[in-house]
Amino acid sequence: MERAANISLAAWPSALVTNRARVSPRIFAAMLVGSAAFSVALASWLPLQVSIATVFLFAGPHNWFELRYFLMRLPARFGRSRNFFAVAFAGIFFLTAAYLAMPALYYLNLWSGANWPDAIATWNTLLLLWLGALVVLRGKQNSRRDWFWALPVVFMLCALNWLAPQLFSLAIVYAHPLVALWFLERHLRRTRPQWLRTYHRCLILLPLLVVGMIWQLSRTSSLADDNGLFWRITQHAGADLLPRVSSHMLVSLHVFLEMLHYGVWIIALPLIGATGAVWKVRTIPLARRRGGFPGLIAAVLVFGLFVVALLWFGFSVNYPAMRDVYFAVAIAHVLAEAPFLLRMI
Repeated sequence: MERAANISLAAWPSALVTNRARVSPRIFAAMLVGSAAFSVALASWLPLQVSIATVFLFAGPHNWFELRYFLMRLPARFGRSRNFFAVAFAGIFFLTAAYLAMPALYYLNLWSGANWPDAIATWNTLLLLWLGALVVLRGKQNSRRDWFWALPVVFMLCALNWLAPQLFSLAIVYAHPLVALWFLERHLRRTRPQWLRTYHRCLILLPLLVVGMIWQLSRTSSLADDNGLFWRITQHAGADLLPRVSSHMLVSLHVFLEMLHYGVWIIALPLIGATGAVWKVRTIPLARRRGGFPGLIAAVLVFGLFVVALLWFGFSVNYPAMRDVYFAVAIAHVLAEAPFLLRMI
């Protein structure tokens, strides 16, 4: 009933299998380490400029690759996963709408800014409860699993969230880019299990790089945020919430993590064939099966390309405003990652 959950390697296009065979674990590891080191150097040297450039170039394309990946992982028939996906899609829609409504209501003067921490804490609580529900529903799909332990963890996180909701939201901002590394690990586990040890060894480098950045940049002066765009970037990295911490370090660290995130979705996963041949709609189960929707899937992907082009145009016309719009709307793809990651566990 859920063939897409366990697509065999033979189901991938032969051309992709050939391309992936040319990439050895050592070459893959060298690419990972080299990309991480290069990202650290750029993010530490020119954090504001690199932040502007990476969002301009890669924000839209990486969302398109995520969309195609999620379509690849969407089952042709929901079967026992019907309730799971119903809760997942309902949560994505409701939480995205609520997230966009909060600043809109504030700017319309429909509620006071003094209530902003309570609004953030409420949204974070709904997010955690939704994630807990997804974990429990996913656990019920396998009789050998007992994932009800997730509920006490969720309730504990809810309590921590109410103690410092804005810091909790900032933690999500920094944790989200790392989810891409988990997607890569799960896909390697399914299709390249012999690469896992090499990949895990490469991951050991990540905390070392992060600690090195913190140690080196924590003593630097804060970045100048004397214009609206630079102020937005530093605030997004948490400069206002952590005034005693160098904004240079905060922005560099956030930019580094975002570059890893973009690299996984745009380079690493397509390189190992995780997204299928991007130009072949028939590699997507919903389009391939009898009675599928190849026309609809193709239209969705083409529309996604149109949105990417529209983002580039918007960034060119008014980068600060389009950046604000993007990071508000992009919450939808952040939420969508949760159910699809759970489906791979």
